[in-house]
Amino acid sequence: MKKQNIITKTTIYSVILLLPVAIFATDGYQLIGVGAYQKSLGGAVTANPGSAMTSVSNPAGITRIGPRVDFSMEAFMPKRDVDFSAMGGEKNNSNINIYGVPAIGWAAPVSEGSNLFFGGGMYGTSGMGVDYTETEMMPGIKWDGYSNLSFWQMAPVLAAKVNDKLSVGGALNIDYQSVSFDMRVKQGDKIIEKFDLSRTNSSFGMGIGVGLLYDLNDKVTLGFNYKSKQNFADLKYQLAKGDITHKGAELPAGEYLLDLDFPQQAAVGVSFKATPKLKLSADVKWIDWSSTMNKLSVRGPNGIEVPMDPGWEDQKIYALGASYAVNNKLNLRAGYNYASAPFNGKSTSHNFLTPAVVESHYTVGADYRANKHWDLGFHYMYAPKKTSTVVFDDKVAPGSSTSLGVNSFGINVGYRF
Repeated sequence: MKKQNIITKTTIYSVILLLPVAIFATDGYQLIGVGAYQKSLGGAVTANPGSAMTSVSNPAGITRIGPRVDFSMEAFMPKRDVDFSAMGGEKNNSNINIYGVPAIGWAAPVSEGSNLFFGGGMYGTSGMGVDYTETEMMPGIKWDGYSNLSFWQMAPVLAAKVNDKLSVGGALNIDYQSVSFDMRVKQGDKIIEKFDLSRTNSSFGMGIGVGLLYDLNDKVTLGFNYKSKQNFADLKYQLAKGDITHKGAELPAGEYLLDLDFPQQAAVGVSFKATPKLKLSADVKWIDWSSTMNKLSVRGPNGIEVPMDPGWEDQKIYALGASYAVNNKLNLRAGYNYASAPFNGKSTSHNFLTPAVVESHYTVGADYRANKHWDLGFHYMYAPKKTSTVVFDDKVAPGSSTSLGVNSFGINVGYRF
């Protein structure tokens, strides 16, 4: 194979304008739930609020949980790899394997005996990163990549208990994200492709959320939640000449902009009190990834536009949860969450730093009420490893793939007023 053909093929396989959105959760890059309660039910909480984290999953839920505050910390432990061994290259694992995800939420009536409630909190909802050292893709061609993203959401909520059956609520979402990433391809000592946004940049965004809960009877509750697109200010990067190469050319110095928003989403849910001790819940969710993560580009001076095109599609997410009250102090929970990967093999090469490919999530958890004020909860989540292989022209390419598997453990400390 001629040198130019090798370089061209390498570029197709891996120069990859890797996105600055490192997966933190595995419904795309969104957590399946925030806090131990939501995680332990597999995220099936739209009609089954149980912690103050409901501000981000269904604002109406703060009318049903009683006045309380929740403190949560999660250890999110992904295992990711890229594999070029069938091309004569190497398999390599990301060096970063644990991330801390904190969250705090609270809810209370605006006055004693009021049907109007105020709540909110600050939540880590997505983020993470990968860190690949130099990896041989094929003889003489090496690749390395790094990404790091933090996404926070503050959600002040106002909700009302309209009557004994209906609750409604709304949230003002105030968002913050910081993004940095870096990727290069080398042939010998020569850098042939480079995409360097390693100087961390951040921006603020805003959106709204609305939700409702309706009791059909004393056993069945229906829930609905809608969250608008979270619109962010452009991320601005001051780059030197050659920090980005495109079509073999070093791009000039200047200010480069990335417009990265978070998509709108909706969920419907139902909860069912099967027995006085057993409660079941189910959700169907939709995330509009195609509006923010299908076509994406970095814009530079003089009309320069560098396409990233991650090729993400919308996701439908199915979640099931079950909780069992052993006694008036101890509750056990389990859940399952399924979402097909938001991209297929034709876009795998654009997502080596965003391998959001796991689909099934199995969760367990519990909480223990120590006294009338304090309770302690935990969750454990296991998402089996899933691999996505590059496909060109509907044919599987030889050996170029990325994988992801996740373990997660978290605790929650709750205080009831």
